[in-house]
Amino acid sequence: MTDAAPNISPGHSPFAQPEAVRRLKQRHAAERRFRFYGVAAIGFSVLALLVLLTTIGQQARSAFTRHVIAFDLDLDAARLAPQGVEAPAAIAGNVSGFNQLVQDALRTRFPHHADQLNLRRELYGLVPRLGVLAMAQQVAEHPEWIGSKRRLRVVLSDDLDLFLKGGITERMQLKLTPESRLSRLETGDFRLQDLSGQRFSALHAARDTRAGGWPTILIRAQDSWFTLLDAGADELQLRHLAGPRPDERVQIAGYVTALLISTPESDRTISDHQIAWTLLLQAQGDIQRVPNLSLLTHADSTYPELAGAGAAIAGSLLTMLVTALFAIPVGILAALYLEEFAPRNRLTGLIEVNINNLAAVPSIIFGLLGAAVFLKAFGMPRSVPFVGGLVLGLLVLPTVIIASRAALRAVPLSVRTAALGLGASKTQTVFHHTLPLAMPGIMTGAIIAMARALGETAPLLMIGMVAFVNDIPAGPGDESTVLPVLIYKWFSGAERAWEPMTSAVILVLLSILITMNLAAVLMRRHFEKRW
Repeated sequence: MTDAAPNISPGHSPFAQPEAVRRLKQRHAAERRFRFYGVAAIGFSVLALLVLLTTIGQQARSAFTRHVIAFDLDLDAARLAPQGVEAPAAIAGNVSGFNQLVQDALRTRFPHHADQLNLRRELYGLVPRLGVLAMAQQVAEHPEWIGSKRRLRVVLSDDLDLFLKGGITERMQLKLTPESRLSRLETGDFRLQDLSGQRFSALHAARDTRAGGWPTILIRAQDSWFTLLDAGADELQLRHLAGPRPDERVQIAGYVTALLISTPESDRTISDHQIAWTLLLQAQGDIQRVPNLSLLTHADSTYPELAGAGAAIAGSLLTMLVTALFAIPVGILAALYLEEFAPRNRLTGLIEVNINNLAAVPSIIFGLLGAAVFLKAFGMPRSVPFVGGLVLGLLVLPTVIIASRAALRAVPLSVRTAALGLGASKTQTVFHHTLPLAMPGIMTGAIIAMARALGETAPLLMIGMVAFVNDIPAGPGDESTVLPVLIYKWFSGAERAWEPMTSAVILVLLSILITMNLAAVLMRRHFEKRW
C-alpha cells in the first residue's frame, strides 16, 4: 500500500516561491550568456579567418597577373641559330642572342638617349636578362620562324610591373590644361605655356595641399613625357624624358596631363626615364597585362618575375606520397595491434604513454632525428622528397596511431561478439568486420595528419630541403623543395616583388590544406555509421 501523494496547491508549490523563481531566472540568464559566448566565439573565429584570407588575397592579387612587352623582331639566323636550325637546344639556350635582339628593338624605339651609357643601361633594365627564356623556347619549338619577322613578348621587370599595378610609390594624376604651347629653350629644355587661362591652377593646388609637396612630377604632352624642373604662374620648365622631341615651337593638341610621384627618384628602384618609357609603351599598346601561369608551372628563379612554385608543388606532392605510404600503413597496423591483440601489461602501457608523448614533441626534434639517422647514419641524399617523406612520416605517425585507435574503439563490442559467435577467428573478426567499420574514422585521422605534415617547415630545413631548385622534380629521388620552405625563402627576399608572390603561394598551400580537410569531412559523413 503506497502513501498518498501530498496535496500541494499551486500557490504553495516550492517552485513558486520567490527564491526559487529568482534562481530559475539566474539559470536561464546564465544559459543565454553561455549561448551568446559560444556564438560570439564562432563569429570572432570566422571574422579572423575572413580578415586573414582577405589580407592575403589582396596582397596576392597582383601576383596572378604580370605585364609583358611585345616586340616586332627580325629573327636573324646568324644571331639566334649559329649552329643551325637543326639544334633547338642551342637556340633555346641562346640567351645572349635574344637579349641583343630585344636591346636593339628598345634602342630603335627610344633613340634619343641610346648614345648615353647610363641611360642605355636603364633602357635595357626594362627587361630582365633571363626574361627572354620563354621567347627562346618558343622560337626553338618553331625553328621555321627563323629568318622572318615575328611579334614576340618579353616579361617586364618586376619593379616596373609593380609600378603599373599601383605599387612602389604613391601617385596622383591630374589634367592640367586643354590649350598649351610647347617651345624649346636654348638650354635644350622646354617651356610649356598655358593658353586656356587656368594658369596651371590644378597643379599648384596639388603641390600646396600635400605636406612636403611632390618631389617628382612628370608631364605628358601628346606622345612625349617630360619631368618638371620649375613651375611658374602660367608656364612650366620641362626636360624631355621619352617620346618624340618637339620642334622649336608646337601647339599641343588635347589635354596636358601630370603624374605626381611622392617618392624622389633617388629613393626609388626605378628611374623617371624608365617610368616614362614604360607608360609610353603602355599607351601605345605594346605593354599588356596577362595571366601569370608561370607562377604554378615554372620552377624557382632569382628573378621574381620569372620565378614559379611548380617545383615546390611537385616536391610537396612527392613528399606527401612518401609520407602517406610510410605513416598510414604502419600507423594503422600499430593501432590494430595495440587495440585488438596486445596484452594489457606494463610494456603496452609504456608504449601507449610514449606514443601520446611523441604526438606533442616539437617538429624540429624529428628533423634532428632525420638528419642524424637518415643522412648521417644511412648516408641518404639531402633535399630529396624520399627523405623528407620519411621524416614527416615519423612526425605524423603518433597522430595516425591515436586517431586509428579512437576509430577502432568506436566500433561497438557487439560487432566483435557476433563475429566470434558465428565462428570467425580473432584475425578474421578484426580485418573483416572491425577494421572496415572503423576505416572512415581512420582515414579521416590520416588525412588530417597529412595536412599537418604538408604545412611543416622546420623538419625539412634540418635535412636540407631549403636548397634552390630550378627544375621540377620527376621522382622522389630528385632534388626538391616544398611549399612551406619556398614561402619561407621568398618571404625573406629583399625585392618587393617577392611579397605578393609569397602571398600567392600561401593561398595555393591553403587551398590544398582546405581541400584535404574537406575531403576528410566528406569521407567521414559518407561512410560514417551511427550505432
